[in-house]
Amino acid sequence: MPDLAIAASATDSRLLLLFEDDNVLVARMRIRAGECLLVAGTEVMLAADLPLGHKLARRPIAAGEKIVKYGAPIGTATEAIAIGTPVHVHNVKSDYTPTYHLMDADKPGAGA
Repeated sequence: MPDLAIAASATDSRLLLLFEDDNVLVARMRIRAGECLLVAGTEVMLAADLPLGHKLARRPIAAGEKIVKYGAPIGTATEAIAIGTPVHVHNVKSDYTPTYHLMDADKPGAGA
């Protein structure tokens, strides 16, 4: 069994690991572009804002690989995703909801 204390100390406290087998971390707060984060022992600079609740790659993820959150697959990577890169509809295809629906949800006025 992995040592969760070591894994937690090697990752920025603004990120949350929901399940040990997850390949993504979840932002516990908004993190601004340009900030440096420690992700599984690797320092990365965030290229874009990471909103509260959004996912970040915990390790490199290959194109076609399952995205695992809560210990369960939630989608498939549509491209290679480097460690510390946001994981969202631009690089993941949902296993449950057509991606175009998720992209529509980000448009101004959606859900009004």
